[in-house]
Amino acid sequence: MSTTQEPLAAGHAAFSYPGFRLYQVARFCIVLSSEMQSVAVGWQVYEMTRRPLYLGLVGLAQFLPGVLLFLLAGHAADRFNRRKLLSLCYAGYAVCSALLLYVTFHRGHSVAPIFAILILLGVVRCFSGPTSRALIPQLVPEHTFQNAVAWGSTVFRGATILGPAVGGLAYVFFRGAAGVYLLALIAAVLALFMTLQINSESKPRKREPLDLKTALAGLRYIWKKKIILGSISLDLFAVFLGGAVALLPVYAREILHTGPWGLGLLRSAPGVGAGAMALLLAYKPLRKRVGATMLWCVAAFGIFTVVFGLSHSLPLSLAALFLVGAADMVSVVIRGTLIQVQTPDEMRGRVNSVEMVFIGASNELGEFESGMAAHFFGTVPAVVLGGIGTLLVTVLWAWTFPDLRRADTLAKTDD
Repeated sequence: MSTTQEPLAAGHAAFSYPGFRLYQVARFCIVLSSEMQSVAVGWQVYEMTRRPLYLGLVGLAQFLPGVLLFLLAGHAADRFNRRKLLSLCYAGYAVCSALLLYVTFHRGHSVAPIFAILILLGVVRCFSGPTSRALIPQLVPEHTFQNAVAWGSTVFRGATILGPAVGGLAYVFFRGAAGVYLLALIAAVLALFMTLQINSESKPRKREPLDLKTALAGLRYIWKKKIILGSISLDLFAVFLGGAVALLPVYAREILHTGPWGLGLLRSAPGVGAGAMALLLAYKPLRKRVGATMLWCVAAFGIFTVVFGLSHSLPLSLAALFLVGAADMVSVVIRGTLIQVQTPDEMRGRVNSVEMVFIGASNELGEFESGMAAHFFGTVPAVVLGGIGTLLVTVLWAWTFPDLRRADTLAKTDD
């Protein structure tokens, strides 16, 4: 009896800490809000313009604030109370949802106000990302970091599964984006309420002055840690080239001949695969050959992206996106654990802010790249060439970062 129970207990060790439980409920709500909203924004913008290029601009509008403000955001996460700062960010998400609801009712068919709100949303995300990630070590002890990252990824993917599906169905049920934005607003308010209940514990951090030296400390640290640099940059270029999320409205309408409900399923499929993989990693943590495992899974990400790009069948497309998400989750857990374990607490905000720029570049800027490529080459060639590009990047990174290729465990190193 005890032999069976011990692995199960170890599998959900992070949830034995109340602060972590509240944090994950809040995070689930805010990701649910964002994903529902993303479906509505994508479909609304495409219906207004009928141009894939504008879908790329949706990602660019949310990415640029992070590039401009990431140094300030990272310093703020290391200088101020992270729980309070995260609460303020979640309030900002609620404001953005309320503004989208307002312009949907009062601004007709103009996309300009939507893009203005997306820029504001990008500012909020710029601060919430590093703050949220840097808060985790204040909620659980170090020996549970990999378990916490795996469960955090599971919760995140659960929201990415449910959010797009609910967003797509709500778009149909309410006959437009307004109802989706209202649901997103409610979810953001719930996230704010849960975050305010968290009691985080942390050692006093030195309040460093805001100057160029301290602001750039995160960049210097990542450059020194070649394994972290390799894992972050690999994810950046792989997802930048291989990401097809921005073009899903085009696939849903023009290639797979489905509606908003189908778009919701397509957006959910990577989350289903990633969530399943994250759940597996929570109970079967990575212990050996983590570097080689990461590289093989990124290569698989590229292969399944090509399969999706060539598919004209909804079931095959959903299966390919499921496998894309599962492969991607391996690198997410490896990268997330490395950063939490190897970064001192007083620098976690700045290091995580740099990582968020990389993630933003691979996601939002990747959406812009996909939109531009589809505009010039066509939708299917853009996705297929992106998947092939991911495979080439994987080979190049395996050669350029031998320390990453040879990495055996996620334990802290002294390099």
